[in-house]
Amino acid sequence: MNSITRANPKIEKGWKKVLSAEFQKKYFKDLSAFLNKEKKEAPIYPPEPFIFKAFNSTPFDAVKVVILGQDPYHGPGQANGLCFSVSAGLKHPRSLVNILKELQKDLNVSYTASGDLDAWAKQGVLLLNTTLTVRQHKPASHKGKGWEEFTDVVIKTLSGKKEGIVFILWGKHAQNKKLLINMNKHFVLEAAHPSPLSVRGFFGCRHFSKTNYLLKQNKKSPINWIDF
Repeated sequence: MNSITRANPKIEKGWKKVLSAEFQKKYFKDLSAFLNKEKKEAPIYPPEPFIFKAFNSTPFDAVKVVILGQDPYHGPGQANGLCFSVSAGLKHPRSLVNILKELQKDLNVSYTASGDLDAWAKQGVLLLNTTLTVRQHKPASHKGKGWEEFTDVVIKTLSGKKEGIVFILWGKHAQNKKLLINMNKHFVLEAAHPSPLSVRGFFGCRHFSKTNYLLKQNKKSPINWIDF
């Protein structure tokens, strides 16, 4: 997995500038070794070119909103490097269905046929899983291998170097990252996870309209959430 093992992975130049030291650290080298071993034993997702897609679709200087997921979808063809997103034409996983239902109700729009959220990413929404890879059919299989240390640095770096970001935290896993965010500089929206197991606490959160309100209040352009 060359993009992981190289000291200069293919990542957007703004992100590379603020994260370059991480790629030289022991934990990242250990993660690289784990992934090289893992890919010989089973398919891992997302495909190698998409592991850093969240960063390449949303340059560091463009980040206005962060949505945190946990780990990628683990079925063949599903994961595309953006949390909660699948490529166009694929069946929507249940959490994504609930996200798009909330979007539909919040903004009074039709349910979208596409589950590819890249249009959000290109407007400044960092769609970040805290673990960037997974073994096929084994959710959370790459948990605790080093990705969390890397993505914690991502969150802390955004918190320290930028202002006025809207962090959207769905579920306890994402909400545990709140400690990494300077609440005096940024905004945090919290709700239950959109999983069918907790969706009653997710529906009605209206995070899409609330995010745009906060962006406008801070003289930032709102997100066109229905631009698919």
